[in-house]
Amino acid sequence: MTFPVSRPRRLRATAAMRDLVAETTLSTSDLVAPLFVREGIESPQPIVSLPGVLQHTLGSLGDEVAVLHDLGVRGVILFGVPARKDEIGSGAWSPDGIVQQALADLRSRFGDDIVLMADLCVDEYTSHGHCGIIGSDGEVDNDATLEIYARTAVSQATAGAHLVAPSGMMDGQVGAIRGALDDAGFDSTAIMAYSAKYASALYGPFRDAVDVRIAGGGHRHGYQQDPRNRRESLREVAEDIEQGADIVLVKPALAYLDVIADVRAAFDHPVAAYHVSGEYSMIKAAAERGWIDHDATALEHLGSIKRAGADIILTYFARWFAETRA
Repeated sequence: MTFPVSRPRRLRATAAMRDLVAETTLSTSDLVAPLFVREGIESPQPIVSLPGVLQHTLGSLGDEVAVLHDLGVRGVILFGVPARKDEIGSGAWSPDGIVQQALADLRSRFGDDIVLMADLCVDEYTSHGHCGIIGSDGEVDNDATLEIYARTAVSQATAGAHLVAPSGMMDGQVGAIRGALDDAGFDSTAIMAYSAKYASALYGPFRDAVDVRIAGGGHRHGYQQDPRNRRESLREVAEDIEQGADIVLVKPALAYLDVIADVRAAFDHPVAAYHVSGEYSMIKAAAERGWIDHDATALEHLGSIKRAGADIILTYFARWFAETRA
């Protein structure tokens, strides 16, 4: 008996058919919007290298979160830009810090209707631009930095954060933070650990957004992961989960789809991925020159991250995507 030849194209014939059989579905509720709030400005400031993204005042931040909430975005993550920086990044844990003020305002306004996340690091607050305390040898002191992360976590939770997101890649950071939160009575505050964060070349526009310059032309290769390595990510993720991480994150996203897939296959925890500033800005720059289709490329990027296994995507496209679905 002769069987007819299979024709996969039958399932691609119309838009409705393609939607019906699509393996990956991206929704607004999958996305988290990164937002910047700056101390000492009277009106929102555009970030030239991140087209369409602003450094917000406290007032404009609240307005932006209201728009995102109404569009169905379920989470935002806050990054602070202080008016003053010092050697130890004390603005990161100050009860009067810009992020703490923002969290308090947003929690009062929105309650539990949107997940308020706070980046937990000190590079935005240190005069040297590193993610921790610099020791006498000129290197980041891992254990001294953990003490500061613990203080910052409690300060952010006190201000209203539902979730803290340690991004500094210090050894033991999740355990130190979990212990500090629990001891302070914040056992319901979740941790999204930047478990596989690479020393990427794609962070440039973000550093413009938070006014960070690493002193002496330095780098973070000593504590962020080597882009040439893949297997160590699973070890980093496993250690963070063991220490109490509720969500694990891979950063960057598009350049590390293999890592996202590895983590998804190996662990049952929710997996987040950060579609970083450089990945976003490359689309914006190429589209501005007419070299690519902006909307189609953005959707392809976000879809590929979801397809690789990410449950949650941090992206500067969150509002744009939500508006296209409204």
